[in-house]
Amino acid sequence: MKKPLILALGVTAFSLLSFNAYAETPEEKGLAIAKEADARDNGWGDTTANMKMVLVNKQGETSEREIRTKTLEIMGDGDKGLTIFDKPRDIRGTAFLTFSHVTGADDQWLYLPALKRVKRISSRNKSGPFMGSEFAYEDMSSQEVDKYTYKYLKDEACPGDASLTCFVSERYPVDEFSGYTKQVGWVDQTHYRPMKIDFYDRKGSLLKTLTLSDYNQYLDKYWRAHTMEMVNHLTGKKSILTWSNYQFKTGLTDSDFNKSQLKRLR
Repeated sequence: MKKPLILALGVTAFSLLSFNAYAETPEEKGLAIAKEADARDNGWGDTTANMKMVLVNKQGETSEREIRTKTLEIMGDGDKGLTIFDKPRDIRGTAFLTFSHVTGADDQWLYLPALKRVKRISSRNKSGPFMGSEFAYEDMSSQEVDKYTYKYLKDEACPGDASLTCFVSERYPVDEFSGYTKQVGWVDQTHYRPMKIDFYDRKGSLLKTLTLSDYNQYLDKYWRAHTMEMVNHLTGKKSILTWSNYQFKTGLTDSDFNKSQLKRLR
């Protein structure tokens, strides 16, 4: 029951006491940080938002896509997500549906209007690029605590805001088909928001870096980054996501996330 790549709110005395009392090893502390961030983002129900995706190639040339997103929080399991492309015209109507799970492989389907068919994304292929971007299919799922093991590394100034202090931890995917061997994340100690994530490929080399910024708080509790920039260090390309018009508790239900309806979404 989590949202993609983001997490939440202000530090409490209880959480600090918990770390001191129980998180004795780097692995325990890393897990405790992940659980605390997860716990602070429960209860938002459902969201809708608009997103602009800008693809930048090595020469600096850009192309833009306009997208709508819908997300449904599922108690006891991962979230359900629906992404619908409105522009440019040649990919209008493309739809991507994800059923994330707390453990095990997620279910993902992609509808391509040009082919007029729904394609299931195999768990073996989830490391592939999502719609030509620097994000992988597995980056588009909700981030569940049990899908990783953890190791706390250190505290240091947060990237992009030196006035904040971040926990720096590694996490290792449990899924053997993940495209990553590990991720290194910076999470701010005040609000438990991810500020930066380094992704390492199957050879152990730094592959990509995701930077999250322009956070806004909703419903006096839930933080959402309005800008996400993923840089691919191997290709020199990057993808920039800009979010707007966040709406919470809109009344979405399971019926809004139906594979059989992907062909009719506009």
